[in-house]
Amino acid sequence: MSKQKVILSKNIESDLAEAIQACPHDCLFIVTDTHTHQLCMPTLLSTGLVNDATEIIIEAEDIHKNMETLASVWQVLSEKGATRHSLLINLGGGMVTDLGGFAAATFKRGINYINIPTTLLAMVDASVGGKTGINFNGLKNEVGVFAPADSVLIDSNFLRTLDKENFFSGYAEMLKHGLISHVGHWAELLSINTDKLDYDYLKKLVGESVQIKENIVEQDPFEHGIRKALNLGHTAGHAFESLALAQNKPVLHGYAVAWGIICELYLSHRNTGFPKDKMRQTIQFIKDNYGVFIFDCKQYEALYGYMTHDKKNTSGVVNFTLLSDIGEIVINQTADKETIFEMLDFYRECMGC
Repeated sequence: MSKQKVILSKNIESDLAEAIQACPHDCLFIVTDTHTHQLCMPTLLSTGLVNDATEIIIEAEDIHKNMETLASVWQVLSEKGATRHSLLINLGGGMVTDLGGFAAATFKRGINYINIPTTLLAMVDASVGGKTGINFNGLKNEVGVFAPADSVLIDSNFLRTLDKENFFSGYAEMLKHGLISHVGHWAELLSINTDKLDYDYLKKLVGESVQIKENIVEQDPFEHGIRKALNLGHTAGHAFESLALAQNKPVLHGYAVAWGIICELYLSHRNTGFPKDKMRQTIQFIKDNYGVFIFDCKQYEALYGYMTHDKKNTSGVVNFTLLSDIGEIVINQTADKETIFEMLDFYRECMGC
C-alpha cells in the first residue's frame, strides 16, 4: 500500500493547490455532507481552486454510511462523466472520508482522492491510514478496502466549527493513541482544559496523535501485526455502537470507543497486568466527559454476538488488543464468553448502570 502524504496545513489554499496539482485529472468532484456543505465548503470555494468541481452532498451522521449512500455517490460520478483519471476530494468527518474513500477506491477500479477532514475524529483517525468502508447488515465498517488517499490535509481551523460532543468523539481516539504510545502524551491528554480549549495547544496534540498513527500504519499497513494496537477499545466499542444502531439510538463512534476503552483496560488489568492506578485515572476522565452507555445483563448475549462478528477475530474467537502498561501493547489476546460477561459486569458497576 502506498504511503499517503499527511499535511498539517498552515495555509489551506497553497496546500490544497499543491495536492490537486499532484493529481492530474480531467474532472474534479467534492463529497460533502449536509453539515460540511454549509460550514466548510465556503472555505474551499474561497480559494478559487474548486470552482469547476461537481459537489456531491450526502446526508450527515453514521447512520447514512451505507450501501444506498455509496451507490448515490457512484451514480453522480457516472452521470457526470467521471473517468479513471478523475479526482475526488472528501470534505467532512469520518463518515465522509470512509464512504468517499471507498467510492473512490472502487469506481472504475479506483480513482485518486484527497481527504480534508473537518472533525477531530477524522483528523486523528478516520482520514489517516488508508481504511475505507461502509456499515452493512447492522455491523460497523463491515465492507471496505485499504486504499490510502493521495493526500490528507489537516487544517485545525475547522475544529472551531465542532460542538462539544463531536470534539469528545475525536478526543477518544487521541486518548487511545496516548495509551498505546507513552506516559507523557497520555498525561497531557488527561490534563487538558476542555472547558476552555486552547486551539494552538490542541493543534500540537493533534499533530502528535497523527504522528503516532502514521508511524504504526507505516510499520504495518495491512494490519497483520502492530497496527492492531489501534484497535484498543474497538472490540467492545464497536459492539456498543452496533447495539445502539439496532435500538435506533445511534451513538458517536468516539463515545463508543471511550466506553470500549473502559472494558478493555479492565481486561488489560485482569489478563496482562495493566496498572490499576492508570486504569482508574483513565476511567475517571471518561466518566467525567462521556456519560454512560446504559444496558442490562439481558443484552450481554447481543453484545457478545456483535463481538464475535468483529473483523479482527479468527474462527469466531473474540480478539482483543490489550496493554501491560502505557505503550506496552499486547496484541491477539482472546477472551471466552464468561470473561467477556465479567468485563461487561465491570463496566456497568464502575459506570453505575
